[in-house]
Amino acid sequence: MSERPLILVTNDDGIHAPGIKALASGLDPVGEVWVVAPDRNQSGVSHQISLHAPLRGHALLPRWVSVQGTPADAVYLAIHEYLPRRPDLVASGINAGPNLSFDVHYSGTVGGAMEGTLMGLAAFAISATDPKEGGFEGSAAFAARLAERILSDGLPPDTLLNVNVPPGSAERYQMTFQGHRHFRHHVERRDDPRGAPYYWIGGVPVQHRDLPGSDCNAVANGLVSVTPMDVDTTNRRVLADDLKSWSLEGCVREPSEDCGPILPRFDPS
Repeated sequence: MSERPLILVTNDDGIHAPGIKALASGLDPVGEVWVVAPDRNQSGVSHQISLHAPLRGHALLPRWVSVQGTPADAVYLAIHEYLPRRPDLVASGINAGPNLSFDVHYSGTVGGAMEGTLMGLAAFAISATDPKEGGFEGSAAFAARLAERILSDGLPPDTLLNVNVPPGSAERYQMTFQGHRHFRHHVERRDDPRGAPYYWIGGVPVQHRDLPGSDCNAVANGLVSVTPMDVDTTNRRVLADDLKSWSLEGCVREPSEDCGPILPRFDPS
């Protein structure tokens, strides 16, 4: 008999968060699940890896390892140290709250999936946009269906999927592009007992732009949003258009390729 697919699960809310427990449980019928995740909340750390601090891991249960690091650290250690073989899939989540629009640049949930993609693995990030209202069960069920399809057909090179699940039934979904939603930024200054200032930063999202086909619109319409993301962040439209006529005084500009080559997936194994 062939081995069951090996699925690595991580998150940014921490290994004790209810979302990761729901995701691991939902994926258990699909393959052999290993959970390697941060020992505490790492929301907002994006794709950060720890180059200047030692990392420690502690086994909590069989196939459950807590890492003193970021989601990307956890995936890195899992693939190179803890797992018995390379995983067939990396699943990051279930995040407690949305990862829509420009959230993806800050999200540790997306960062964990991105690390898997950079390792040459199929990966997706999944978020429950309103877990207080809808819980995690619908997201976990959708994750299982998505995992089965990815394990069957794979993903295009250098591509991860960012999934956002609204409350309610998770049976209707849409393939989407990244929408436009900004935050009303805020800095709150406080003083410590010695009079030195410290700050809390953050903000609340403002209404998203009405862009049919975007992740924000899909979730607003009660649909699960599935957005393919590319690890190559080159803006090819600007390269071919806006910057085409640029010149810098005193410098010689060499001719550019139109959009650059489309490369096959890099396999670091």
